[in-house]
Amino acid sequence: MSSSGIPKADLESFSTHLKKSRRVLALLGAGLSASSGLPTFRGTGGLWRSHEATSLATPEAFAQDAALVWQFYSYRRHMALQAQPNMAHHALAELARRNPEFVTLSQNVDGLSQRAGHRASQLHLLHGSLFDVRCTAFDCDFVQQNNFTDPIVPALAIPREQVQLKPSQTDNTGAEAASSLYSAMRNANASGGKELDISDDRIELPQIPHDELPHCPQCGDGLLRPGVVWFGEALPRRTMAAVDAFIEESRKIDLILVVGTSAKVYPAAGYVDEARAKGAKVAVVNMDRNDTPGGPRGLQEGDWFFEGDASKILPEILKPVIGDISRLVLGQFPAAEMM
Repeated sequence: MSSSGIPKADLESFSTHLKKSRRVLALLGAGLSASSGLPTFRGTGGLWRSHEATSLATPEAFAQDAALVWQFYSYRRHMALQAQPNMAHHALAELARRNPEFVTLSQNVDGLSQRAGHRASQLHLLHGSLFDVRCTAFDCDFVQQNNFTDPIVPALAIPREQVQLKPSQTDNTGAEAASSLYSAMRNANASGGKELDISDDRIELPQIPHDELPHCPQCGDGLLRPGVVWFGEALPRRTMAAVDAFIEESRKIDLILVVGTSAKVYPAAGYVDEARAKGAKVAVVNMDRNDTPGGPRGLQEGDWFFEGDASKILPEILKPVIGDISRLVLGQFPAAEMM
């Protein structure tokens, strides 16, 4: 048994196959980022304030109340930037650097793979990214990727607690009050005050005028929107085409990694079947053994299911190719990969 609890036979057989694998596809889901501590707003009952999060992720919601939708997404951007890429993100990024025939399709919008330095040419985002923005004006084509500015505009800064002064019970001269005020203001300026949790509907949201929301720097008029795929919108054609081309152009696919997702929903489920049809073995990394991909056929003899935390398992099972990545400092932005 390995240090992460992987049976020795499974680790050895996977290592043998990995070392001779060239054409590799990975499907990534929310479980990849679990140990980074990100809050999720998924499915029925996933509330942000009193709003079901899915109700804010629509073009109609943005048209009706762009300020509220931007506050929701600005909060998500802020929380994602408080988190750090974990060792699973770094392991996959290192595999991409070492193997140009390794292609990744991620369902995550959190930007952690990008911040780990995963090569953009080998990372395809099925649902877009919180850190991409595009103009909503009909005749403007402005798109910006990897905008990690937080807040993206000053009006969307997370509000902070106000300075609270306690009147003196003994000093009637005002000297102590003045000293207390000066000290409180100095400390507030130094620390910025504690951030308020605006996901709690008991915290009042600031009213943001339309002209203080993010606007397009290219046309100067259009409102920017988050570069994520909202409910009711088509998946990005360029992303789908890139992954389809990788599969279709492959005479053989050696391995498909399914990390942190059940991959039971199409198109992800279809990719498992298509890769298998080209000879791929399937390796699943998931906390829940019931989350097996590939439709009704599930896993087959010779496939692997590694149960546990992806941040512990991926660095270990990929080590024969990527080496020991424990030297990497979590949270660094590899500048060469961000451009």
